[in-house]
Amino acid sequence: MAETVDVAVVGGGAAGLAAAISAKEVGANRVVLLDRNSELGGILPQCIHTGFGVHYFGENLTGPEYISRFISKAEELGIEFKLDTMVLRINSGRRLLASSSLEGLFELDARAVVLAMGCRERTRGAVEIPGTRPAGIFTAGTAQRLMDIEGYMPGRKVVVLGSGDVGLIMARRLSMEGADVVAVVEVMPHPGGLPRNVVQCLEDFGIPLLLRHAVTAIHGQERVSGVTVAEVGDGGIPVTGSEREVLCDTLVLSVGLIPENELSEGAGVALDPATGGPLVDERMHTSVEGVFACGNVVHVHDLVDHVTETGARAGQGATLFALNELPPPKRRIAVVPGSGIRYVVPQVISGDGPVTLFLRVKSPVRNANLTFGDFAVPLRVARPAEIVAVKLNEEKVETLAHRREIPVCLEASS
Repeated sequence: MAETVDVAVVGGGAAGLAAAISAKEVGANRVVLLDRNSELGGILPQCIHTGFGVHYFGENLTGPEYISRFISKAEELGIEFKLDTMVLRINSGRRLLASSSLEGLFELDARAVVLAMGCRERTRGAVEIPGTRPAGIFTAGTAQRLMDIEGYMPGRKVVVLGSGDVGLIMARRLSMEGADVVAVVEVMPHPGGLPRNVVQCLEDFGIPLLLRHAVTAIHGQERVSGVTVAEVGDGGIPVTGSEREVLCDTLVLSVGLIPENELSEGAGVALDPATGGPLVDERMHTSVEGVFACGNVVHVHDLVDHVTETGARAGQGATLFALNELPPPKRRIAVVPGSGIRYVVPQVISGDGPVTLFLRVKSPVRNANLTFGDFAVPLRVARPAEIVAVKLNEEKVETLAHRREIPVCLEASS
């Protein structure tokens, strides 16, 4: 017979821990956190660089320092952890089917569920790079774990494909350990990571950044011996005649992150094709009653501080739902991306009070306006790599409450 819990949290990273802590603090009696890893913390234990907690704690922390505060708090609150546990399915009625080496196959009946599975990296197969299949090809996260957790050096002469934040940080990390980072190759005309990481990880270490370039082939038999790099034109098509071979023994891939939503789909949660994550309201409630989502499973964030904030909101909403104290929204107003905007989260708001919207622009902009139908918010600078957080106070939200749909658009400043 399945045990009953107030709130079940799937995922033990920053979002899941924040959700579990919030749930317990709001009043949930039994909170159970399930994670397939053997330790809590998600990706953060291997992120030994600083840059975490500036917004949330007002301190510049490493990943292990940041997440250890939440692990300690969760333990103090008596939250139950089921590690080395894979949640296989979430059935109707919020019954979780899970498996672990300790308990075997078991079920949990949850009054509310929080999805916090995070995201995964895209691999070579996802970007379809032709060539041989030698050793020496790593995703950035795998290379990071090898170095910072396992203590292995992935390679000595490295090309990094993709200028996402983890790729930039790994370019610096490899360089600091003595590797020759030949170049960071980026297909877009602008970097994929935060500006501070471009400066601190590449410029400060003299690592070249090749914009509008792609790796078009991988060479080598048992080990990578080099890659072909080419300029790209419109649509990312390689420019004929621009190819050159770059000698290296390692290729590190930082080519994007994908929210892990197989469980969400199986539970019938509606997904946003723009983010790859669930459609949520400002309480992080998904389209399935009693199922909430937070962190990188909703959309890929650039700051763990924001991940934590969404986790806390999801935990609070889930607890209120479990205790039958979550009032239904008076309205459901769709928030949709318009011109110049890639996506907006949450995708639905009630119009009942203040709300923070997270959005990404499609291309870099300066001195523009974000329009919300009845008013505009000035935007001094924005880049696709950075989440723009827009806090709308109660007065602004009230002006939108009569609408069924709020288009969010980017317009040039007059």
